[in-house]
Parts: sequence; structure tokens; C-alpha cells
Amino acid sequence: MKFSDGYWRLRPGVVAAHPVEVHDVVAGEGSLVVHAPTKPIRRRGDLLRGPVVTVHLSSPMPDVIGVTITHFAGEAPAEPRFELTTEYPDACVSEEDGVAVLTSGALSVRVGDEDGWSVDFTAGGRTLTSSGAKAMGFLTVDGEHHVRDQLTLGVGAVVYGLGERFGPLARNGQVVDVWNADGGTGTEQAYKNIPFYLTNAGYGVFVDHPGAVSFEVGSEVVSRVQFSVPGQSLRYFVIHGPTPKDVLRRYTALTGRPALPPAWSFGLWLSTSFTTSYDEATVTAFVDGMAERDLPLSVFHFDCFWMREYHWCDFLWDPATFPDPPGMLERLRARGLRVCVWINPYIGQASVLFAEGVAGGYLVRKPNGDVWQWDEWQPGMALVDFTNPAAREWFAAKLGAVLDQGVDCFKTDFGERIPTDVVYFDGSDPQRMHNYYPLLYNRTVFELLRARRGDGDAVVFARSATAGSQRFPVHWGGDSESTYESMAESLRGGLSLGMSGFGFWSHDIGGFEGTPRAGLFKRWIAFGLLSSHSRLHGSGSYRVPWLVDEESVDVLRVFTKLKARLMPYLFEAARQAVGSGVPVMRAMVLEFPDDPGCAHLEHQYLLGDSLLVAPVFTDDGTVSYYVPAGTWTRFTTGERVLGPGWMTDRCGFTEIPLLVRPNAVVPVGAVDDRPDYDHADGVTLHVYELADGTTVTTAVGDAVFTTSRRGDVITVEASAAPPGWRVLLVGVRAVGSATGGRVAEHDHGVLIQADHARVVVRGNDSGGRSS
Repeated sequence: MKFSDGYWRLRPGVVAAHPVEVHDVVAGEGSLVVHAPTKPIRRRGDLLRGPVVTVHLSSPMPDVIGVTITHFAGEAPAEPRFELTTEYPDACVSEEDGVAVLTSGALSVRVGDEDGWSVDFTAGGRTLTSSGAKAMGFLTVDGEHHVRDQLTLGVGAVVYGLGERFGPLARNGQVVDVWNADGGTGTEQAYKNIPFYLTNAGYGVFVDHPGAVSFEVGSEVVSRVQFSVPGQSLRYFVIHGPTPKDVLRRYTALTGRPALPPAWSFGLWLSTSFTTSYDEATVTAFVDGMAERDLPLSVFHFDCFWMREYHWCDFLWDPATFPDPPGMLERLRARGLRVCVWINPYIGQASVLFAEGVAGGYLVRKPNGDVWQWDEWQPGMALVDFTNPAAREWFAAKLGAVLDQGVDCFKTDFGERIPTDVVYFDGSDPQRMHNYYPLLYNRTVFELLRARRGDGDAVVFARSATAGSQRFPVHWGGDSESTYESMAESLRGGLSLGMSGFGFWSHDIGGFEGTPRAGLFKRWIAFGLLSSHSRLHGSGSYRVPWLVDEESVDVLRVFTKLKARLMPYLFEAARQAVGSGVPVMRAMVLEFPDDPGCAHLEHQYLLGDSLLVAPVFTDDGTVSYYVPAGTWTRFTTGERVLGPGWMTDRCGFTEIPLLVRPNAVVPVGAVDDRPDYDHADGVTLHVYELADGTTVTTAVGDAVFTTSRRGDVITVEASAAPPGWRVLLVGVRAVGSATGGRVAEHDHGVLIQADHARVVVRGNDSGGRSS
């Protein structure tokens, strides 16, 4: 939201007041309260009118400082609020040269200076960002009161995040309105708006407001990020790194980290698609076709029409197309499949649950007491009121009956078009509930699954989200089109979401709207199977590969099996997301923040911490990508690639640039037909370009491997590992000797079959091909 008309003037109807000096500072236990008049105080008469800006500074945890800006403190508290974890650190309050200072960990905030008003955030002897003259303030727009702040952007500082956004990954120059919308992947709207941005300059900022937040990222004032909210107060947190991954670690410590999805959820999901015609015979034909073609399948998904039309949702199978749900589900389970069904939080008027919801008070109401209804999506549909504990229990009980039949998980669709002219059971502000609603919806479903299936076996496939929703994975990118452009925008959205604190993400392979051409479908398969979660799903056309062409079958087989073999590596990346908040799919700048070449990369990513993936966006296979410094290795060929620099490849449909970082140890599994196996049984540790003095610890389930190099000696020690593990020294042509294992030749290097818990290799010759 813009308030100014260029540099000098305000827009018509805007009245502004900004703090100009520090009048007094009240120091509390780990906090500062600053009173700042908006006019210079030269005489006593200047004290008789306001406004006065009250700034409260505190710290919820080390290296995080909260700023609350208040005009009228009598504004009634509004719900909902984000659930934040606080540690109450020993923040230090001091005074330096007449300036009040609050320090938390390595981060300090300094208020006031000789030149007037300034709030400076410093760490490591430098200023990270500042709120200076005419940055903080109160602005009235045609009678509506807003509070805003502006934080400086240094030269070269790049802003990321703010949710799953599909435009350029770098937010600089963009206007972002945090307001959830069902807008597809090709507009400025977003399903998952997160009021948190990350920078490459050592800090991030989280605006603690669940409702509408307007961000002007170098767009109103090109050297500042502006954020504003309606009302009388604004709270935000400045989060110190120094690295982007450190910022994410602290942000997710504050707002929550994801649960660990089950290993089976990382396999391939196949859907009925949306408006296609399907029944049990269709499903059986799809499942048979996958098995006959040796295409590993983990989850089968039933989309909306598992229920009768106009009855979404009643959670009852359509008897005309699925006459024996328990029997069908048992037959699918006997084939080793999990089952997912589609749901949403809406109750159509034709549903048997509508009358129940009205009678029980489980549906959102209008101010006059009527149930809120409209005719979009489902005629006469109403909205479940998840602020009502009884409504949550009622909704969960209906889903529990579906679980009893043999369903394993739910696709929790929708949750964006939440009305604001309504009244909630607990009195929540409908403006604040608009973005917050999907958190309550998905938490209700996820907690049911966790209660019924246990920790580590609960997963949803969610579309809408707000800050904190990352605790309930997985999320997918919504309605994309069957074009290369939409494939690219989907990737941007996923990387942006990962930089907003979400660990797991998926997308519709081939695009949702339209029918993908063969080339696009095969390219999207490679990208989809090298994502954290992988689903074949469309709108009006099926996504089984043999309906595209026979080569699509081969491509799907190659990449599904590749992902299964990578599961020891991917599942450890998943554990990292759970433990640190760093996503499985990482924008390059997350891993290489000091490499300017990575700052704006949005067509490639790191899968985990060691694999570089560059999706191909052309039929002819031409792809250009950037390789950071070091000697990288192509995973599938063992060929070396020297960085830094740009590379251009020409890939067949079964190929994709997949490079391994130097000094990496990638555990590769022995199973290629399912993701949920004992990842340590028969695992092979692929060791890449290990530098002298390096030690790498690799966890695979309960097993832990420590790989180190000292001179020409490489040592691998295993703890709690089952017998049968191996080591592959990639790029090594020969070794002098090996103790604790047997040496064998391999196309990519030297393979050692471990006979003991400790393998020592001496005298390795690391010659090899480079490109």
C-alpha cells in the first residue's frame, strides 16, 4: 500500500505522523519502552498534543528482537494471533553515548542518535538495517488508521520469501499484499501468504499480524522495505543470521517447524485427476498399468468426485461409482498402496452434513445469525467454523470414519476464499481470520491423522497456508497450467515457500489446467521426481504416462526409481528440515549466500545440501545453469564439472543436470521400487572430492557414518549400521590398499564392500573426466 506521491508529497487523503526524537526511555527487565513525539519539543506547549509513538522493544529468543509500534493502546485485543515460541533470553539493556541499546545474542537495537530519530539493528560490528526519518509512523487514509515501518535495504541486498509467490524469486521492486487468494500460479495472488521476508544481508523480518499486511519491497521507497497494517499497532521481529539458513532456523524456532512426513509419502502419488470420469475399474486399470510397466507407485489419490456431485463435503463415497469402498481400499492396500482422498472445509447445502452443521452451530454465521452461504464452488455451501471446539470434533469425527474404511491421508484443498462479513464462534476478527483459517483447518486434519496413526505417519496435501502452517506438511503449489512457463513459475513458488519457512513442497506434474504435450510432460516428470514430494495430477485429463507416449513411461520409470534410491539422502534432508527449518528444496542463495552469482537464480536449486538440480524447460533439452566454485560431479555419469561458471547442456528426456557438491557424501539405497524401506540396509556411501582435512557425518536411519580424509587416507567408520554397506569413491581410478573391506571396480570410481565397521583406504588416485 503506497502512501506517498513521489519523494516530497503524500497521496490525496493521507495524513502522516512520524517520530522525530526520543523523549524518554523506560528500561524494564529485558525490554525498552521509547516514547517519541511526532513534532519537535521546543517548549512546554509542544507537549500538549500528539500523537506520540510508543515503541516497545523486547526479545523472545536470542538473536531475535521484537518491535511493537503503538498509537492508541486502548484498542481492544483481537484474535487470532500467531502462536509463537518464546525462550525469554537474558536480553541486556544498556546506554551507549546517550543511545538506548537492547542486545539479544549477537543482535542489538539502538534507538536515537544525534541527528534525530533512528532505530538501528546491528550485529557483528555493522548495521544490518535501520528505521530512519519518516520511516516509522501513523498514516490515516480517508479516515482509516494504519501503522507502518520502513527498513533500509543496503546496496546489493536482496529480499526473498513472503510466501509461495510465482513471480521473480527476488522480491525487490515488488508490491506484495499478504492476503490469501485462489488465484492459480500465474498471477500476483498467492495461496500461501507469509508475512516474513528473508534477505541475503544477514537478517530477516517477520510481521506478527495474521491479517492483511501490505509490503512495498523497494517499490515505494527504492532503498527500503515498507510494511503496514490497518489498526493502532504493529509488531514485527528482526531476526539475525548471519547466514540465510541461520535466519530460517531462528524464524522456524519462533513460528514452528514441520513434523516429519512418513517415508512412503516421498514416493510417487497418482491421481484420478479432477473432472475426469472414473470409477473403481478406472482406478484398477491405472494401478495395473503402473505395475505392468514397472512403475513404482506409493499413493493413489481420489479427487473430488469420490463423493457425489453437489454433496461436497459429506465424506460419503458415491455409491454409483464406488459401491464397495472398504473392499476397494483393502484391494489397494494389498498391493502395497496408501490411499489419499480429497476434502475441503466447505459443506454444500445438499450434503447431509449441512443440517447437522446448522443444528450444532458448527458453521460460520453472518452478523444477523444466519449461516453464511454462497453459490460458488458448491451451491449454497457453508463454511466450517474451526474456532468452535465442538465443530472441530465434529469435522474430525466425520474424517475418522473415512480413516476407518482404510484411507491413509487427506488432500486438504481450498481454504483461501474466506469471507470477512461473518461472525466466528470465539469472536475472532474476520479480517484476521481470513489468512489464519487454513491453519486451523489443516491442524484439525493433521492432528486427527497424528492421533490415529502416530507421530511420523501423518501427512496432508494442503494448498492454503499462513505463518505456522509449516508444522502440518505437505503443501503443494496449486493450479498451474500445462506450459513450460507455468512449470517455471511453479518452481519459483516452491523456492519462495521454502525461503518462508516451509520444509516440504510439491506440484502437479505436467500442470493442472490443460493437457501437457509429450515433451513438457517428460521434462516435468524429471523435475517432479526431484522434488520433496511428487504427484501426477490434472484437471480435465488423466496423467498416466502411457496416454502421453511410450517414452513418458520410460522417463517416469527412470526418475521414480532414482528417487527411491536417493531416499537415504532425501530422508536425512527431511530430518534436517524438521530439526532446523531449512527446506528440502533450497534456493541456491540459501547454500551460497556469499556467491553473487546465486542471488537471483530461480531456475535451479539444491535438493538437500549436496545435489544441484537444473530442470529443463525446453523440448530440445537445452538448459543453462550456474555452478558455484569447486569441482562438482555429475551424479549419473561421474563426470567432473569445474565451477564457478555457467554451463549449457543438451539433455535427453531421461537426463537432467544433477550435480553433486564437492566434499559431499551421498548415501544411496539398495532399493528402487519403493521409498519406505530400511535405508541403511545395503546403503552405498558415494564420496565426492573429499578435501584433505575434511570430516563428514552422514546419518542413515539409526546408522551413523563418519567419513574423513587425512592426506591420501580416507577413513569411513560406521555406528549401528547393518552389515552389507559399501563405499564408492567417485572419480578415484585406483587405490593403494584398503583395510576393512574388499575393493571392486565401478564405472564411476572405486567401490569398497565393507566387512567391518571401519574401512581405511590409502593411496587413492583421483584422476577423472571434467567438463
